[in-house]
Amino acid sequence: MSRWEPGAAERLRAAALDLFVEHGFAAVTVPQITARAGLTTRTFFRHFADKREVLFAHEAALPGLMTRFFADAPPGLTPMEVIVEGLCTLVAPRFDGLKDSLRVRRQVVLSDEGLRERDLRKRALIAEAGVAGFRDRGLDELSATLAAQLAATIIDTAAHRWLDDDTDRPMADVIRETAAALTGVVTDQAGTALTGVVTDQAKAGA
Repeated sequence: MSRWEPGAAERLRAAALDLFVEHGFAAVTVPQITARAGLTTRTFFRHFADKREVLFAHEAALPGLMTRFFADAPPGLTPMEVIVEGLCTLVAPRFDGLKDSLRVRRQVVLSDEGLRERDLRKRALIAEAGVAGFRDRGLDELSATLAAQLAATIIDTAAHRWLDDDTDRPMADVIRETAAALTGVVTDQAGTALTGVVTDQAKAGA
């Protein structure tokens, strides 16, 4: 068997997802995955550290991608513009065309507590990369932290909305829509809070 057999990672991932759905994540072993894929365990471990990484390996590069975009983005962009353009340019293309398999992946992750915790860790890593990136762009620690949390919230929310959508909308469209909705909520709430403060002050002065 060829050492660098084309498509091995994809075959292993597809076989693993099928087995996870059929038997549950905890019950499936690496030899079962490789047998289903028609490959060897040695080939499996060339591509994945363990069976969990079959579900998360394709996301391992996301923090690095975001860090790179923060460094390369034009200095005049607002934090939200950096978030939206970064997610649409670097992250969205990694989702398009994979909706069916990502739906299965989500089903498997939600079925196992350990996998749910691992998924939360992924979000934390994205946020950490965002904090560093925004600090490098000149934001103070609090602003950088809030902006990074916004980025993690947008990608997480947009991903779930995109997976739940039965149309062929590109992931980038859902990201932009989600970011616009979040901006609207923040703006409306800020306006409402400010109005309340002004009203209270007016009553106090009456």
